[in-house]
Amino acid sequence: MIFLRHHLDESLKVEYLTVKDPLELWICLKGRYDPFKATVLPRVRYEWMHLRFQDYKTVIEYNSIVFRTTSQLKLCGEVIKDDDMLEKTLTTFHASNMILHQQYREKGFKKNSELISCLLVAEQHNDLLMKNHEACPAGSALLPKAHGAEAHDQSEIRQNN
Repeated sequence: MIFLRHHLDESLKVEYLTVKDPLELWICLKGRYDPFKATVLPRVRYEWMHLRFQDYKTVIEYNSIVFRTTSQLKLCGEVIKDDDMLEKTLTTFHASNMILHQQYREKGFKKNSELISCLLVAEQHNDLLMKNHEACPAGSALLPKAHGAEAHDQSEIRQNN
């Protein structure tokens, strides 16, 4: 009972201070929070139905929302399986990424965490490529001085001849 009370919110500790039986405490809390499911479940189902990978700037943002939504669904008694999460991610890629979608599907991921890890690595590589490109865009680098000196020497030889 001490363990249960330790994990209760302060206001709940005060409210249920007189309850000594763990089963009675559980029944009281269940009665208090069961209606919560009825109000939360429709909203969370709606969020899950309209969740799209393409709507998030980063894989971490998307993954965080997926876990928040699936956790809330679990609390309401609905379990989302790895297959459901995989399918949700793969089918909600932006249309311009259709080739990537097909490539990821062909890899045959069995767990959503495997797909998310792969997407995170790809995102990090893309970020690094973009930073390198922004630091030194194609065509902006000068030719090495060795080439310039060689070209200068050759033009002097041509002028002397």
